[in-house]
Amino acid sequence: METTAVAPSEFKNGLAAGTGIAIGYVPAALTYGLLAKSAELTFIETMSLSIFVFAGAAQYIALSLITIGTGVFEIVLTTFILNIRHFLMSAALNEKAEEEAIWKKAAYAFGITDETFSVAAMKDGTLHSSFMAGLVLISYSSWVIGSGLGFAAGNAMPSVVQESMGIALYAMFIGLLVPSLKTSWKAVLLAGTAALLNCIFTYSDALSSGWAIITSTLIASISIEAANRLRRKGSIE
Repeated sequence: METTAVAPSEFKNGLAAGTGIAIGYVPAALTYGLLAKSAELTFIETMSLSIFVFAGAAQYIALSLITIGTGVFEIVLTTFILNIRHFLMSAALNEKAEEEAIWKKAAYAFGITDETFSVAAMKDGTLHSSFMAGLVLISYSSWVIGSGLGFAAGNAMPSVVQESMGIALYAMFIGLLVPSLKTSWKAVLLAGTAALLNCIFTYSDALSSGWAIITSTLIASISIEAANRLRRKGSIE
C-alpha cells in the first residue's frame, strides 16, 4: 500500500519540478525546428533527432555538421564526445537513486540533460523512478513538441528567410558560449585554442571539416586540462 501511495505523489512532484525546464525548452526547441528546416532536413528526420537523441547542444552541432556535408561517422563521434559528460551525470544520480529495477534506471537515464540533472541533483532525499519519470516526461514532451512546431513554422516562412536562418545557428553557439567565457578562463582558452586549431586543420586541408572539429576539440581539451593540473600541482608544491 505504501508503494502505490508514494509513486503517484512522486510522479506529480516530478512533473511540477520539470515545469520550469519545459517552459525554458520551448524557445530552444522552436529554434532547433526552424534551423532543421533551413538545413533541408525532412520533418521525420527533424523529429527523429529530437525523439531519439534529446540533447539540444548535440542536435545543434549535428545540424551544423550536416550543413557542411560532414559524414555520418564524424557526426556520431562528435556528438558522443560532446555528451560524454552524461556518463558522469548518470553515475552521480545513481548514488542518490533508490534501489530499483535496472530497466527503470535505464529508462529515465535517457532523459538526463544538463537541466534535468540539476533539478534531480538538488532534490532532497533519494530519487524515486516515479519522480524521474515525471521530470523527464514533461521536459522531453516540451522539447519534442517544440521541435515539431518550429519545423512547421519554418514551412510558413518565405524562402529568403529560411535561407538566412543558417546564420542563426552560429549566433546560437555564440549565445551558448558567452556566459561561460565571462566566468571561466578555462572556457576562454578552450574555445580559443579549439577555434585556432580548427582553422589550421581546415584551411590547410590537413583534415576534413568533421575530423577537424573532433581533433581540435580533443587536443584543446586534453592539453588545457593537463596544463591546469600541472599548474595546480606546482602551486601545491
